Amino acid sequence: MSMSSKSCFLAAIALFQLSFFYGLNSFHLAAADPTDGFTNLPLSQSNFEVQKPYDVSTEQRYSYVDGVHKLWVYSTDKPFSQASDTLPRTEIRIRGYDYSSGTWQFEGYGYVPTGTTGVSIMQVFGGSSRATTSMVRVYDGSLTSYRNPVLASNIYNKWFRLNVIHDADAGRVQIYIGGVLKYEGSDAGGSSHYFKFGVYTQNDPSNYMESSWRGIKVFRK
Repeated sequence: MSMSSKSCFLAAIALFQLSFFYGLNSFHLAAADPTDGFTNLPLSQSNFEVQKPYDVSTEQRYSYVDGVHKLWVYSTDKPFSQASDTLPRTEIRIRGYDYSSGTWQFEGYGYVPTGTTGVSIMQVFGGSSRATTSMVRVYDGSLTSYRNPVLASNIYNKWFRLNVIHDADAGRVQIYIGGVLKYEGSDAGGSSHYFKFGVYTQNDPSNYMESSWRGIKVFRK
């Protein structure tokens, strides 16, 4: 191969590598985020209502330090009110953004310590065939939609990004973990909905249940 041919060959390889590199980066830049097209709604502490066992103080089941909500509950705790027969919970109910139509989205970064299991950590409340439209639970270190399917495994002791989208008009729910769609399915009907996060006892629970949250946002479009 002559020197000029070799130079052209090497230049062609370099051009191909450069095109491939920028092509990959363009692909990543163009990858859709679940919040694309949504409007981020204002939130403050006044939007966060803590629901905890009725016979203990808020400080005994909830803390908010450096932007992190920490919520915990015991399987032997009382329900959130004396009139309720529901299982123990320490949850934050987001006020001010109840909805019956449109497309709404919850975003938050969650953290669950080793040992917490049999618990709902986030829910879209409201349904006609059941009380909720969506539940994200933890079983033995896996995130699940209700009891199944599994959304992500080995989630203990690490922060994860959770996005839940509810299209109330179309009756559809999407769940994203780390920006990746992990579940899509029908909702449970109902005419009024809102978001909750924390710990709410489900079947086969651990004695102690805990989750922490930061970066909570609500979106709509």
